[in-house]
Amino acid sequence: MTNPTAAPKLTTNRNDATQETALMPRQPRKKPSASGRVRLQKFLSDAGVTSRRHAEQYILDGRVMVNDHIVTAIPSFVDPRVDVVRYNGSVVREQAHEYFILNKPKGVVCSQRDPAGRTRAVDLLPRLDARLFPVGRLDVETTGLLLMTNDGELTEQLTHPRYGLPKVYRVEVKGEVAADLPEQLRKGVFLADGRARASEVTVIHRSRQRSVLEITLREGRNRQVRRMLARFGHPVKTLKRIRIGPLEMKRLGPGACRALSRKELDALRAALEASAKTTTKRPKKSPAAGARRARSRAATSTPDAAARKNTWRKTAAGQTTTRNAAPKTAKPATRGRAPAPEPATKPRRRIVS
Repeated sequence: MTNPTAAPKLTTNRNDATQETALMPRQPRKKPSASGRVRLQKFLSDAGVTSRRHAEQYILDGRVMVNDHIVTAIPSFVDPRVDVVRYNGSVVREQAHEYFILNKPKGVVCSQRDPAGRTRAVDLLPRLDARLFPVGRLDVETTGLLLMTNDGELTEQLTHPRYGLPKVYRVEVKGEVAADLPEQLRKGVFLADGRARASEVTVIHRSRQRSVLEITLREGRNRQVRRMLARFGHPVKTLKRIRIGPLEMKRLGPGACRALSRKELDALRAALEASAKTTTKRPKKSPAAGARRARSRAATSTPDAAARKNTWRKTAAGQTTTRNAAPKTAKPATRGRAPAPEPATKPRRRIVS
């Protein structure tokens, strides 16, 4: 009798080219339903706690609890409708994303806490249930456009070097700048934290007393514009950020703010996507450039590698040669004439006494 539960066998007939199989088709594995569940780091980012990348580190450090249990595994999923998430002991609740543009005045700090008691950027916003934080920072003396939001994912994209969203600054410096200063800023300046460069530089006004420039940056360093211009002997008098990608203040007075429109938010996301494609795309190498590099290497190359590997040895005839080279013939003693024969030695005369 055959066992009905046994696995089917493959029958092969050597005399016939046909093969019969009774194997059942493999069923795809069904994934468990995760409706309403999101990743824990995404939930923390959407709630305005921090960016998604920093949220992952907080989870690994054991600073996040779900239903009174410490979670240290990634990925972890939560259901915001049911689960209770705590960060550093405080309950984290899901929040709606808010986006504001602020014209930061001079003397206002971008940090969330200031021991000196100075005015913070968040103090200039209207009362909101969500906790907003600035995207990037402007120093105390710098004024201009500042984006405030609780969208952690958007904040990470705006500050990550991969996207390189252009930020435009209008700067006034002391003295008359040189004609080649824009080109030098585009080539780059070596600072303490590495090489910093400007994407675009335009001279708006130039005189002996002062000069006005518009500088576009695609990287974010601490006080980058001030340090770059200081290397060329031009102290900054005023510095104002006037644009972040497609965002502009549009007649927004100092200290005033307004909510970001849906059209502006869509334009900002589109600019981020376009900027990411341009920065990650590698330029194609032209055939002419490859041929020039090959000729340059051939002109300045050292002797052949095989010749460098040859080692010296002595042949049976006493001649010095290399392994892969033909033995050298002995050079004549003199050039242009035959060598002189050796003088014959006379036999000594024997004296018999």
